[in-house]
Order: sequence, then structure tokens, then C-alpha cells
Amino acid sequence: MSKNYYDPADLRKFGEITEWSEELGNKFFDYYGKVFEEGALSAREKSLIALAVSHVVKCPYCIDAYTKDGLQRGITKEEMMEAVHAGAAIESGATLVHGVQMMNKYKKLSM
Repeated sequence: MSKNYYDPADLRKFGEITEWSEELGNKFFDYYGKVFEEGALSAREKSLIALAVSHVVKCPYCIDAYTKDGLQRGITKEEMMEAVHAGAAIESGATLVHGVQMMNKYKKLSM
């Protein structure tokens, strides 16, 4: 029987992080709640951003949470996938632009 390193049930335990550091945990959740309130961006837009970022930082808990959140907000599977591709494009672009640093260093060292 195989066991995954990430247990989906652990997502429900997220609120328990305050048990070992109540002050900082509460400050985080206050901040987190404020960030996802309606503002210049809608909660729907923020959910799509969170879904894309979840993939870039490779957080399976966040992917689960924001896929569910997106469905509850009426975000389509096509919109979700487009957001994931936007995140992937930025992540791969960031990797590739660092190639300039390598090129510069190579040129300097090979002179």
C-alpha cells in the first residue's frame, strides 16, 4: 500500500497552525483574509491568480483549495487551464531569462 507524502486531509488542518504560534498564525490568517476580500480585483479574479500561483509554487494543497474555490465562483475549466498556462509561461520565462546571466558569466570567463 502506497502513501502519498501530501495527505489531502491535511488541508483541513491548516487552521491548526495557530496552535504552535498563536500570535503569528492569527496575524497570517487576518492578512490572508484581507488579501482575498473584494477590492480593485474581484474575489473571482483573485481565485484565478491564486490557482496559477499555486501551480507555480507547486503546492498541492493550494491547487486543491483554489480549484474548489474556483468552481464555487463559477470559473470554468478553460479559464482555470488558461490561468495555469499563464503561470507556467511566467515561470519558464523567469528560468530562461536567467540564461542571460549564464551567458554573461560564460563570456567573461572564456575571454
